[in-house]
Amino acid sequence: MSPEKLERLFEAVRGVDNVLILPHNDPDPDAIASAVGLAFLLAEKHKIMAQIVYEGIIGRAENKAMVRYLGRPLRRLEKSDLDEATHIALVDTQPGAGNNALPATAAASIVIDHHPYQARSDSAAYADIRPDAGASASIVTEYLQMAALDPRPKLATALFYGIKTDTMGLGRNISPLDVSAYFYLQTRIDIEALVQIERAQVPADYFKNFDATLRAVRVYEHLVVSYIGPMVYPDLAAEMADVLLRLKGAEWVICMGTHDDALILAVRTGRRRGAGQLVQGIVGDYGSAGGHSHMAGGFVPLDGQDPEQLSLLFRQRALTHLGIPLDAVGKPLI
Repeated sequence: MSPEKLERLFEAVRGVDNVLILPHNDPDPDAIASAVGLAFLLAEKHKIMAQIVYEGIIGRAENKAMVRYLGRPLRRLEKSDLDEATHIALVDTQPGAGNNALPATAAASIVIDHHPYQARSDSAAYADIRPDAGASASIVTEYLQMAALDPRPKLATALFYGIKTDTMGLGRNISPLDVSAYFYLQTRIDIEALVQIERAQVPADYFKNFDATLRAVRVYEHLVVSYIGPMVYPDLAAEMADVLLRLKGAEWVICMGTHDDALILAVRTGRRRGAGQLVQGIVGDYGSAGGHSHMAGGFVPLDGQDPEQLSLLFRQRALTHLGIPLDAVGKPLI
């Protein structure tokens, strides 16, 4: 990355005192770390104060542990935040992606993301969209390096964990940028804290949902599908999909569940590519969907629709997309 690119980022917020940073609605480690990293960059180089707010929920035990470790640097969004904000930065999401609180009529000052390009990002004063990167935290780490800012252990640990979770320890969707950032941060992390975050205790409901997921699994040749039903937090579908991808013979995994009057989908694939295309083909006009070659997700507002019927429709679409006969009988895992 050139110094000129860093200067263009700063130019987008030149002369302002405050910036509102929005990660996606249900921020994961990558989104949290990227937001905190951008806030650190703006404060250290231009004395710009940043508030990090989110609209959804932080549900996974590991994510909650990470937020506690960082000193709770983000809070739930209030309506007045958007009304009063003069400059907004989006991290790990984009305008028009459908998973953030940016109003349709508002333009972002800064957009930093590693997901597929959204046309509305052109309206931002500064946008750095890199679909080839495995994590937004890798991009933010590069900015810190270009600005000659050595991240403190807490921030380094967060950025490292963000990259680790989004790339499965450099096992999927990686680029040279991710590898470079991963090993740069590795020498700066708080190892004991990282272990505590990764081993955070989970509530009893987690195991109930885990049991429900396994009992709902149906295997169609190389496709594994599970409709979880009501979930204690929206990230559970993705968490279960990552677990089921370890099943021997599984090439595709689709997990679906409901949370806050929406159907959440998580798609994973191992040796193959095209998770983003698959989830977009499944969801269609029912909601928003997208992602990378090996991991993707979808969000469908229920608006009175029966989620079980929707899950059956999406299952049929997945079978068709993958060339599996519609009359194939799914085998239960348990």
